[in-house]
Amino acid sequence: MLDKVIINKLECFGKHGVFKEENVLGQKFVVSAEMLVSRSSNDDLATSVNYSEVSLFIDNIVRNKVFKLIETLAENIAEGILKNFNVHEVTVKVEKPWAPVGLPLDSASVEIHRKWSKSYISFGSNMGEKSEYISNAIESIKANENIRVNKVSDIIVTKPYGGVEQDDFLNGCMEIETLYFPEQLLHFLQSLEQEAKRVRKVHWGPRTLDLDIVLYEDEIINTEELTVPHIDMENRYFVLKPLSDIAPYAMHPIFHKSAIQMYKELEK
Repeated sequence: MLDKVIINKLECFGKHGVFKEENVLGQKFVVSAEMLVSRSSNDDLATSVNYSEVSLFIDNIVRNKVFKLIETLAENIAEGILKNFNVHEVTVKVEKPWAPVGLPLDSASVEIHRKWSKSYISFGSNMGEKSEYISNAIESIKANENIRVNKVSDIIVTKPYGGVEQDDFLNGCMEIETLYFPEQLLHFLQSLEQEAKRVRKVHWGPRTLDLDIVLYEDEIINTEELTVPHIDMENRYFVLKPLSDIAPYAMHPIFHKSAIQMYKELEK
């Protein structure tokens, strides 16, 4: 259960805008933040979020950074709140009362919503120092400030999938929360594969490191770059076994079946 903590119309001074005069003289900005936090079971501030500290944090960003766009300002505020406070989701509104539009107006504004999104990442290796490739990837993911690693499955040994003759795989799965959008997460994972010198020559062929987005919230994505849920995951033991171990009730948004349901069906 989540509670809502609201900072409404905090007045700050900053130097944001596309015109040089705005960056030099500055003007007033009005910021509101609506934060979803874990429900507090007692009267202890440590279990909630200190709106005084958040207000000072917002004021510091508005006052000491310079952006051309209030969209960028809002993005920095939202990202900072999520990274520095015990907040699951945040909606940030930035108003610019003295926006230089040459016409009467109350204010120009932008409103954005950002959150920690839950995703499941399948990992595997069947070339060289398999355990080392996997361990290095997990540590790099943990070190990324835009990702929180909640759970990592045990590593299992699996036979190759797809009919290509090659060595057995080491496979596993992790549950993460991330500030990345799906495509951003994909690009980060691909950069780790490149660091491991993965070569994509043979479809379903051997690889030093394989990192796949299995699920991302309840989203269904089908682009040239990315398909989520992961293609054919309902028939892949190396995906379903570790996934069902750490998140048995993670739901497939198309089949509306849990990981443990799909795993048991595959076993039969």
